[in-house]
Amino acid sequence: MATKTGFRVGTSDVILAARPTVDALTRANYLGAVATGVDSFWVPDHLNQLFPRSLWQPKYCGVTKLIPTLDASLEPWTMLGHIAARNRVGRLRLGVGVTDTGRRNPAVTAQAAATLHLLTRGRAILGIGPGEREGNEPYGVDWSKPVARFEEAMATIRALWDSGGELVNRDSPYFPLRNAVFELPPYRGKWPEIWIAAHGQRMLRAAGRYGDAYFPAFPHRPKDYAQRLEVIRTAASDAGRDPLTVLPAVLLFVVTGRNRDDVDEALESEMLKTFALNASDEVFARHGAEHPLGSGFSGAQDILPHGIDEETALSHVAAVPPSLMREIFLNGTPHEVIEQAAQWRDCGVRYLVVAHVSFMQRSLRKGLISIQPYNQIIRGLKKL
Repeated sequence: MATKTGFRVGTSDVILAARPTVDALTRANYLGAVATGVDSFWVPDHLNQLFPRSLWQPKYCGVTKLIPTLDASLEPWTMLGHIAARNRVGRLRLGVGVTDTGRRNPAVTAQAAATLHLLTRGRAILGIGPGEREGNEPYGVDWSKPVARFEEAMATIRALWDSGGELVNRDSPYFPLRNAVFELPPYRGKWPEIWIAAHGQRMLRAAGRYGDAYFPAFPHRPKDYAQRLEVIRTAASDAGRDPLTVLPAVLLFVVTGRNRDDVDEALESEMLKTFALNASDEVFARHGAEHPLGSGFSGAQDILPHGIDEETALSHVAAVPPSLMREIFLNGTPHEVIEQAAQWRDCGVRYLVVAHVSFMQRSLRKGLISIQPYNQIIRGLKKL
């Protein structure tokens, strides 16, 4: 069981402003996470979403009645502090999955994570990555070298955390430190774990150098994960670290329902099909299709969805093969989803964070009903 294999499970919330109160759905999801016995609760860090807002309409997505605006993203560190203060039950570990080194100065990120860690008595996790174009370029952040900026941000965070309150001086093309001070203490001698979202080769090597966990989320396959994990372990070893101390984790999205027909109907929903635009052209090519955004398109990291009008968005999702939808989601009845998750476990994953996205289908009723099989899935995953 879970205690024998060490397999752990977390769940992620979308933290979108909802009705009747802005945190109503997040609070319900947190309490559901406690009830199902997960190990951690996660929130994303986005100024907006990675999907075309033009399709966020009742005729395409029933949950618009509860979440009226797709891009009303709540700020993650504030939300985690609110969750920690308001919910005294469960005491789950709390993570950001993941924050951004483009639009956030690393000193501020180091402060936010350390603060949450102290307030929660050691339960904070700093999920971090280079970010996506949509959360940077529209806001005036240079997007020309996101990985180089990420590497410098990680070195900055480590330098501040390791400074012991002494003045820090460090040359950097992005984040130079000049007599910088960081005096927040670690909680009982430990800083928050750093979970790194990485996919490309340079990011994988950075995860091996700096990460306590490898934590990707963009669409890929279990066998891709296994190959990338080897790159990370080699990089960790080259950096003088024990490669087995880098925890293999992953964030996956779940579409479920009462039966297979309900799941297949959900997978045909327009909003859920927009998830496929976050896959790379390489993923589309495996399914005999060209990416709707063009040959060579890299997926979630470079998508700018907010200017895509309704007609164009519908033409894009019409080009998504059903087989691709079944690849990029854990999908099916609870038994089918658990079988799919076992493939990731067999390819090295030891910590699986799942996000329930079945609510993004056309039917609000079926989206809400899917909560029950999703909870069954959580309990089953705990036994992997």
